[in-house]
Amino acid sequence: MSLVAGIDIGNATTEVALARVEGKEITFLSTGISATTGIKGTLQNLSGLRQSLGMALERAGFRRDQWGVVDVIRLNRAAPVIGDVAMETVTETVVTESTMIGHNPSTPGGLGVGRGRTVPFEALPSLRPGDPVIPVIPRSVDFTRAAGGIAEALGRGVEVAGAICQADDGVLIVNRLPVGIPIVDEVSAVDRVPLDMKCCVEVAPPGRVVELLSNPYDIATLFDLSPEETRQIVPVARALVGNRSAVVVRTPLGEVRERRIPAGELYIQGPGGKRTVNVEDGAQAIQTTVAASAPVENIFGQPGTHVGGMMERVRRTMSDLTGIPLGEVSIRDLLAVDTLVPQKVVGGVAGEFSLESGVALAVMVKTEELPMQRLAEAVSADLGVPVEVGGVEADMAIRGALTTPGTKRPLAVLDLGAGSSDASFMKEDGTVDLVHLAGAGNMVNTILASELGIEDPDLAESIKRYPLCKAESAFHIRQEDGTVRFFDAPLDPQVFGRVALLHENDLLQPIPLPVTLEKVRAARRKAKKEVFVTNALRALEQVAPAGNVRMLDHVVLVGGSASDFEVPTLITEALSRYGIVAGRGNIRGKEGPRNAVATGLVLSAAG
Repeated sequence: MSLVAGIDIGNATTEVALARVEGKEITFLSTGISATTGIKGTLQNLSGLRQSLGMALERAGFRRDQWGVVDVIRLNRAAPVIGDVAMETVTETVVTESTMIGHNPSTPGGLGVGRGRTVPFEALPSLRPGDPVIPVIPRSVDFTRAAGGIAEALGRGVEVAGAICQADDGVLIVNRLPVGIPIVDEVSAVDRVPLDMKCCVEVAPPGRVVELLSNPYDIATLFDLSPEETRQIVPVARALVGNRSAVVVRTPLGEVRERRIPAGELYIQGPGGKRTVNVEDGAQAIQTTVAASAPVENIFGQPGTHVGGMMERVRRTMSDLTGIPLGEVSIRDLLAVDTLVPQKVVGGVAGEFSLESGVALAVMVKTEELPMQRLAEAVSADLGVPVEVGGVEADMAIRGALTTPGTKRPLAVLDLGAGSSDASFMKEDGTVDLVHLAGAGNMVNTILASELGIEDPDLAESIKRYPLCKAESAFHIRQEDGTVRFFDAPLDPQVFGRVALLHENDLLQPIPLPVTLEKVRAARRKAKKEVFVTNALRALEQVAPAGNVRMLDHVVLVGGSASDFEVPTLITEALSRYGIVAGRGNIRGKEGPRNAVATGLVLSAAG
């Protein structure tokens, strides 16, 4: 009798199944799970492996560091796969150097549109009636002094058409003036607003958004722009769409410049030779080219472009981590998804962004199996336990999935992880066809971060994992499906009136973004469909008999992403059109969709 630990090192988590094996008799004792440390298949995985195995030992009644009781450790055989660092959004970057302010202060002052020449506030007393002006008011000038200075200038006949204010004083100033003027406040970089330049200020009524300054042709009318200058101002107008207040300042001729960094071309090498596709052609064209090149041997990007730089960074990262020469690192699969990419508009003084169409790319990098063997040797030396590199990951997943009650051969399994989506099909005779594809949970995070402007990766992960709601009173919320939930205790005042995430145990996490619930939900579901549903069909087509998905009867979903609250439903709906019964697995009748590969590694040890 021996104690066997099957350890599945994934892109996001490391899972352990601990069992006693006596001949073909297997008794599972416990499981363990922890975050994977480093990129899957590299020596950095050792720390996460120790944590996960220690958890399993403790749950089985041993000490957390009692490694010696384990007779053999079996690792999943998988070439290293780059997950998170390989996913980027690629677009042609158009940078327009104009000057504008387009943020959304909570309480701008006044209403309407004002056009004039920017002047420092201190210059107001010396101005004479004539051309309209827009004073720029720094934080050092309080609202009473600012209102007094503007009122005095208006009294002398100076046409003050609007104002730009650094402090949160817009309403306080306009309430003290004899006439209302539009005032944009909370402009932190007010010192960067150019002076003595043509300027337009627009403040919309509550509940409305700016109309003139979000339309490039209205901007052209206001500033007498030529057709070429109008084309250059498009990123400015696009960045102001949906704002309640905005300012555009026209810089002198020669200061408005445009720089383009092309997205570039992809070169996909397959058995039939090299095929070329431009990233600007979109995700569908890219995926069509990838499919036509199957099985993909390598993918390169055009030098000097966005995609060329991305591909080389991926190769260099893998080479640095594994010690494998750069020329031997191959990109074997790619998933492309159309998305929107916020590009910073150079010259803005409030962090303005223009949404550009882009393509999110996830790539899979495979090397020889040498790195996994090196990891096995390192684990054995560190823990003093014999370590074997077991079966192929997708093969082990299907062995584990077959422990789900109600399953039998033939069976197809989708293993949905963080970095890759794997599919395997076991025929009645026990032979297995399998495939590994790029793109899974991490790519969803990348798309969400891009489209919603999220910089915190933990927030993107939470938006992916949890349903949305909005607190409509101190005691009730409206969930994203429209239903209302009431609470006995009052909610945290910080979530009142805000879009929030509904965690376990009814914990509400407000989302620190100026977005609606509908926009977040639409972005989340779109990202999951375009990653998981696309990859599910792509993978099953490659393992199904004769490449026909309709010839599959049952598909079991396993892996961390299969425990998502809506991914299984999205895939089940898509596969139902092909007459396929699909659902979330329940490994050994108790583990849910997790632990399939680790369980399969133990089962394979018993033959």
